[in-house]
Amino acid sequence: MGYTLQYYDLVLVCIAASLGIGAGIGYATPVPYPAAIAALGFVAIGFIGHALFVNGPVDDTEDLVEEVELEEVPQVLSPVESEPET
Repeated sequence: MGYTLQYYDLVLVCIAASLGIGAGIGYATPVPYPAAIAALGFVAIGFIGHALFVNGPVDDTEDLVEEVELEEVPQVLSPVESEPET
């Protein structure tokens, strides 16, 4: 079974590439290093925003309105202790 490249893998590559290109521009051109990193940092923020809000990590919008039963929440995340089963 081979690994398939997913959308979020590409987002991570784009974030790293934009910051790397910013570093390269800052190093190889007269553009100040902090300005180049900051400018392409905004591009990285754009990739993050798209991944979170435009193409969010849900299958369907109906997933956002479903209520979760207390029994379905893992114990590590549950603030309420459940009663021991008898």
